[in-house]
Amino acid sequence: MENEVIKKGKRAKIASYETNIKTTAQKNEALKSIASHLLIDKESIISANEIDLKSGRDNGLDEATLDRILLNEARIQAMSDAIIQLIDLPDPVGEVLEEITKDNGLKIVKKRVPLGVIGMIYEARPNVTVDAATLSLKTGNAVLLRGSSSAKHSNIALVASIHNALKAANYPQDAVLLIEDTSRETAKSLFTLTDYLDVLIPRGGKNLIDLVVRESTVPVLETGAGNCHIYVDNLADVEMARTIIKNAKTQRLSVCNTAESLLMHIEFFELHGKDFLNYLASDLGIKIYGDEHVCRVLKEALPATDEHYATEFLALTLSVKIVDNVYEAVHHINQFGTNHSEAIITNDDQNAEVFLNSVDAAAVYHNASTRFTDGFEFGYGAEIGISTQKLHARGPMGLPALTSTKYYITGNGQIRK
Repeated sequence: MENEVIKKGKRAKIASYETNIKTTAQKNEALKSIASHLLIDKESIISANEIDLKSGRDNGLDEATLDRILLNEARIQAMSDAIIQLIDLPDPVGEVLEEITKDNGLKIVKKRVPLGVIGMIYEARPNVTVDAATLSLKTGNAVLLRGSSSAKHSNIALVASIHNALKAANYPQDAVLLIEDTSRETAKSLFTLTDYLDVLIPRGGKNLIDLVVRESTVPVLETGAGNCHIYVDNLADVEMARTIIKNAKTQRLSVCNTAESLLMHIEFFELHGKDFLNYLASDLGIKIYGDEHVCRVLKEALPATDEHYATEFLALTLSVKIVDNVYEAVHHINQFGTNHSEAIITNDDQNAEVFLNSVDAAAVYHNASTRFTDGFEFGYGAEIGISTQKLHARGPMGLPALTSTKYYITGNGQIRK
């Protein structure tokens, strides 16, 4: 007997044959309809979201997770506005990437084409439902969504609104389908849906991503957790370092480009370490796990272990380590980081170059906050996630990352000899 995943996978596959030939104008009309319907349906969406929030509080979810789940009028307006911005972005489908004319007269053209059916498995964040749906539609794909139980009612309400919008725009409603059963069995079924999915994209914590990468037989576009580091070099400006770390750590705790670990050069630490750590702990209220240097000067610091250095806290918590030079900082980051976003604060251009070239991450920063690793900030519009792998796409994945390529060959009777 077919389960919900297989049934909806089949429907999404059939829909993808329609969506991949839609014109840019048709896709944009569908997106415009979604932007409008989200606002029309905002009361029912917020009511559904309140059910999820109450359930989350009753189940003891932390504030960072509740913040990810939250949908209010401002956030729904922001989602609608983002779709309008998406409409204005160039449609990558059909873009000619390469064109060759052979001596025998064959014309070979390489073009961008839709991937087909995109599977999305994600935790909390109901905004991913809208991001994934609209980015997939803009690129001519169909999408099969599987959110978490913590945002189940919100996701159902959002997809209902999207279906109303697609119907109004005369666009295939099966281009966006939600797996409403959030059990582990449906997740495992999604991992092996190779007959219907062309790619599977996980968005969530390290445990979810590791599980998908380990068990999926569908090709995975890996979006990594964000154990992001800031390294304060010996020639760093103190006020710049304070400002950047405050932004990278405290602006929004629940996102993957938030800084989770701080490295300080020993010379900087000896000159400014006590005042700097007191600023973090007392002024910003950050809980510190530190090495022996840190624990010696900050009485409230707790001893850091390798587990702390490898943790994405998503809270007012930092691991702090003192290093002798930029090379030790790079080694530490490459050992404990998640290949997401890493920053150096320094006025030494040579050390900056060593750091930027040697750290293994999708985004590397010199004298700037890691919080900029984002599709909107990079000028891509909405993103499907931040890829931390090296094949197909890396960093913020905008529209081109949701396409593949196809070769179009035109001849006039040529045969191979």
